[in-house]
Amino acid sequence: MLSGEIVDLRGTVVGRHNGLAEYTIGQRKGLRLVSTVPMYVLRKDIGANALVVGTAGELGVNKLTAGGVNWIAGRAMPAAFAAEVKTRYTARAQSAEVTPIENGNRVQVDFEQKQRDITPGQAAVFYMEDLVVGGGIIE
Repeated sequence: MLSGEIVDLRGTVVGRHNGLAEYTIGQRKGLRLVSTVPMYVLRKDIGANALVVGTAGELGVNKLTAGGVNWIAGRAMPAAFAAEVKTRYTARAQSAEVTPIENGNRVQVDFEQKQRDITPGQAAVFYMEDLVVGGGIIE
């Protein structure tokens, strides 16, 4: 187990962690922090071995990049398209624009609203109405 620091968005050390693998984006419980407001895992800084935390208002992102994209039609969409995107099996699909990059091997997804719990390594699946168009792994 490789322990490291827990820091806020300003880089202030607010605690220590027991290894980044023990935490997930959006996690609130089990951080063992003393704070007057609930703190959430915002991201993992693997290079610095730091867990970055913040308030509920600081949690979430408007976009993600996914790689290893599998297009159901066998080829990438030729241009950006409107889609509903799910980032968790139980999550509701969210409105977004999906832009193929690198010959469709990767995509950038720009959500209409900030999304919580976007986690690298999880799947992002793109829907047009009720049809699955494709999906990739969140980077």
